[in-house]
Amino acid sequence: MHKRITTVLTGAALALGISGAAFAQQPAAGAAPAAPPAAGMNVPTPDYSDAQLTRFVSASQKVAMISQEYTPKLETTKDEATRKKVFEEADGKMVKAVHDEGMTVDQFNGINQAIQRDPELARRIQSIAG
Repeated sequence: MHKRITTVLTGAALALGISGAAFAQQPAAGAAPAAPPAAGMNVPTPDYSDAQLTRFVSASQKVAMISQEYTPKLETTKDEATRKKVFEEADGKMVKAVHDEGMTVDQFNGINQAIQRDPELARRIQSIAG
């Protein structure tokens, strides 16, 4: 079984050029929200290369397009079994998009979480996204 993309809002924010402050405010449907670091703990952000961040931006844009395609389907589907099937299809496409960019889901989610706590990293991502 593959790991799920924990959030799609980052990708949508990148695709739409929204500022870094708006990144990843909500998890994807069915995903547990990321826990913030414990109070008083300063978690260092890994030093991501420009190549890693470029792959992340590209994957995020693809994930955002998939999210935009599937969100209306999820919102209009009332049957839980059908919703689950639609969600799993969308998630599978998102995972493939991340893998197609040469990243693991863990790498993608790690950068996404780092953006939330590191404004400088968010600025670097915005710069790369153009």
